[in-house]
Amino acid sequence: MPDVDAFLRLLLERAADPGLLESTVRAARSRSELVAALPEEETRRHTRALVHGVLAALKEGGEPGTEVLAAAERLGADRARQGVPVAALLDGFQAGRSHLVGVLIEQGRRRRVPADTLLDGVTRIDAINTALVHRMVHAHRIAELEMARTTREGHVQTLRQLLHGEPATVRAPLDPDVPYHCVVSDISDPAVASRLEAALAAGGPALCGLVDGRLAALVTRLPEAPELAGGPLLVAAPAERPLRIAPLYRLGRRALRAGAASGLTGLRPLTDLALVTVTEGEPELGRLLAARLLGGLDPADPFHRELAATVLALLDHGGRIEPTAGALHVHGNTVKYRLRRFQELTGGTPTAAEDAVAHAAHWWWALREWISRPPDGGMGR
Repeated sequence: MPDVDAFLRLLLERAADPGLLESTVRAARSRSELVAALPEEETRRHTRALVHGVLAALKEGGEPGTEVLAAAERLGADRARQGVPVAALLDGFQAGRSHLVGVLIEQGRRRRVPADTLLDGVTRIDAINTALVHRMVHAHRIAELEMARTTREGHVQTLRQLLHGEPATVRAPLDPDVPYHCVVSDISDPAVASRLEAALAAGGPALCGLVDGRLAALVTRLPEAPELAGGPLLVAAPAERPLRIAPLYRLGRRALRAGAASGLTGLRPLTDLALVTVTEGEPELGRLLAARLLGGLDPADPFHRELAATVLALLDHGGRIEPTAGALHVHGNTVKYRLRRFQELTGGTPTAAEDAVAHAAHWWWALREWISRPPDGGMGR
């Protein structure tokens, strides 16, 4: 064998030495705590495969073959599944490579192998090393993505089962004995959902995902409302244990539809939407109330619609004139005048009754229903 292959002869001889394999394994484990935490045989198995693969590549002219590339891919994928980050993987791999090359150079010098031959051998090893690193990193990344997708799919499946009231086992990140807020939305865009998931999960353990095509979540603590103000409508139910969350999910979906119909945005407590949720769910009853209480109004008359909107705003502000005027950007006397004209046309007094709460709620419901109908489809006189 010519002198240029002296390095190869040296590697062939040393590769058969169990002591070199063990010292290379120790070097790899010494540079990475995460690799060292694995069983020693695990490191030895991969080191042996890579050393033999490098040797085969050198014998074939320096190009790594299918076998060594597959070994590199297995190493990368295995470490990802074992929870070893790619940086720790490379630390261990490069430490093993440095130890192996250092031993070969030392042995080569003792045997008076020409320096150019040693340099050429190390250069060829480094070229193979680069190809193996690329394969390892790629396989590590692919395995990470597959695990993340599998984990996320499992989490979303659990979330779907809990929200639908199906049999489910509560696993991490949830605790079956801890109450969580059920948050629902109409967000179907995965990119928007992903950004909101980060905000919803910022307060502690959470489970988020697209359920029934829309973003839903179980969160330990709700984010501050200002963080989500002005954004898409989110409805948050009071906290409940995971296995008792399904009824709140159904209520939250109803409240979401009602809140959206009212033009609401941002994060809203489910309990704040109780009235709009109930009224939205019984439209026929709302039409009956409108027919009984608002028969004196003509839906096609813009002034009558203005009167109805003013009285609805008055009820929303607790019957107080000045706050209503401020919300409508009119003078207080204008509100009083419109209220008088409304009472003349309908014969009713929305803001005064013995049973004030129920009375006001009935008028509020009737007005919302009446205003929501188009002028040509509303209740006539």
